Amino acid sequence: MTTSPLTPPPGYDDRDGYIWLDNEMQEWREANVHVLTHGLHYGGSVFEGERVYDGEIFKLREHTERLIKSAAYLDMVVPYSLDELMDASREVVEANNIVNGYVRPLAWRGPEAMGIAAQACKIHVAIACWEWPKYFFPKGGEGVGLALKTSQWRRCDPRTMPVQAKAAGIYAVGTMAKHEADRAGYDDALMLDVHGRVAESSGANLFVVKDGKIKTPVPECFLNGITRQTVIGLARELGYSVEEGIIMPDDLKSVDEIFLTGTAAEIAAVSKIDDVVNIPIGPVTLKLQEAYHALVRRKTAAAA
Repeated sequence: MTTSPLTPPPGYDDRDGYIWLDNEMQEWREANVHVLTHGLHYGGSVFEGERVYDGEIFKLREHTERLIKSAAYLDMVVPYSLDELMDASREVVEANNIVNGYVRPLAWRGPEAMGIAAQACKIHVAIACWEWPKYFFPKGGEGVGLALKTSQWRRCDPRTMPVQAKAAGIYAVGTMAKHEADRAGYDDALMLDVHGRVAESSGANLFVVKDGKIKTPVPECFLNGITRQTVIGLARELGYSVEEGIIMPDDLKSVDEIFLTGTAAEIAAVSKIDDVVNIPIGPVTLKLQEAYHALVRRKTAAAA
C-alpha cells in the first residue's frame, strides 16, 4: 500500500462508533441509505474532509461554509444552518472520542425520485469521523518524498463541471488516475489540465520551489483547497514569494522542490515525477511542514 488505508479494517460499514445522520446520532453500523438513493446513481453528493488536532477540528467554519456552497453549486439546499452543522461535527468527534483524526461530512440527494431531475429528492446529511494519522506513506519509507506518475486523464474543463465544489462526481477522474499510478508502482498521479498544463495530484494541490520562490498553478480547473490557501498565507508570513501561474510539465525537471497540500495530505514532499528522480526534500518544504504543524496545533487556530 502506498497510502494509509481509506477504510478502517475490516471496512467502513463494520466498526464501533457513532455517525450523525439527519440530525440524529446513530450507531455506526445502522447509519445506512437505500440503494436507489439519487446521489448514488447520478452523483448528487458533496462532502468535506476535516482534520482533528488535539480534539479540535481545524478550520471547521471554512470547511462547513464550503460544504454548503458546494451543495449550492449542485442546486442542493442543505437543510441545516452553518452553526447546526458545526455543532454536529463537534458532537461526532466527542461521541467517538477522537483526539487526532479525520471528519467526513456528506450531503446527498435521497431516493424520492429516479431520473436526471432531482427536485423531489430530500437532501440528507451525515457526519462521521475516525482516527487517521497520515494519508501518504511513500514507497521509499520515511524521509523519502512521493513518486508521481503523469496520468493520461486530465482535470475537466471548468465549463463542464463546478470545479470549486467538493462534489463526489468530480473525484471519479481522480480515482481513475490514482489507480493508474498505483498499478505503475507510483504513490500518486500528476494530473494536467485540458491544455496540458500542470494542475494537481489526484486529490491534492501542487507547489514547486525554484531559487527560494514558490509557485503553484492557478485553480482554474481544480478545487482551491483550504489547505492550499492556508499554506500560501503561511508561506507569505514567513517571507517567501508565492506566485500563482502556469506550470508546464517540462518545468518540473528544473525545480528545486515539489510538495503537495491537502487536509488529508497536509504538506507532503515529492521526490520523483515520472523519470525525473532525486528531487530533494528541501529547506522550504521542511520549514513549511514545521510551521504548518505548529499552526494546526494551536487551539486558537482550530477554534471556529
